[in-house]
Amino acid sequence: MCKFKYILVMINCTNICKSYGQLQVLKDVSLQINKGELVCIVGPSGAGKSTLLHIMGTLDIPDSGIVKINGQTISELKDNELSAFRNQHLGFVFQFHHLLPEFTALENVCIPAFIAKKDGIESRRRAASLLDFFGIKNRMHHKPNELSGGEQQRVSVARALMNRPLVIFADEPTGNLDTERSEELHQLFFELKNEFNQTFVIVTHNDHLADNADRKLIMKDGRIINDISL
Repeated sequence: MCKFKYILVMINCTNICKSYGQLQVLKDVSLQINKGELVCIVGPSGAGKSTLLHIMGTLDIPDSGIVKINGQTISELKDNELSAFRNQHLGFVFQFHHLLPEFTALENVCIPAFIAKKDGIESRRRAASLLDFFGIKNRMHHKPNELSGGEQQRVSVARALMNRPLVIFADEPTGNLDTERSEELHQLFFELKNEFNQTFVIVTHNDHLADNADRKLIMKDGRIINDISL
């Protein structure tokens, strides 16, 4: 008897185009990302990687084309609905951690839950649990300037996970880390994928991370020129 694996399409982009002035950055890009996949987007600087990531993450809008996340057509959402969707369903990790310097690690992790007006006690409990999972619970009352670069990036990943997102988008997440800390963060991503079936879309120049992903999308001149299953 044949066994069929049900695949949930988490992100579906169709014919995405984007220009800034006379510069066409994305040229008719279509792709599909399934639930639980860790997908890396690679290519030379200026290929359109970050622009595509930002459009998939609803941080930017395409000039034309359709983006669907978990079946929701993003262009159908009004501004307030889009902000709520982004807060509740999407997580972001960037090269520079964007932690608020006046807040502790625990408070920074709680921010997405506070924006969503979730219960404060439960939010702090979940934030502490995430920091414990990442091995830095003993640092949760420290402010960002008291944390190492690797610890700050772990806090930013915990913050991205706070509202149990459908997808985590990461833009050069290890670009500001040394080799050892980069490898630690890579292993953390794979652990989250395997343990929680977390979907990741990662823009990276790190060949080791890209070569260990489920898929590698290679971009050049605003197009996906290769889609490699690994």
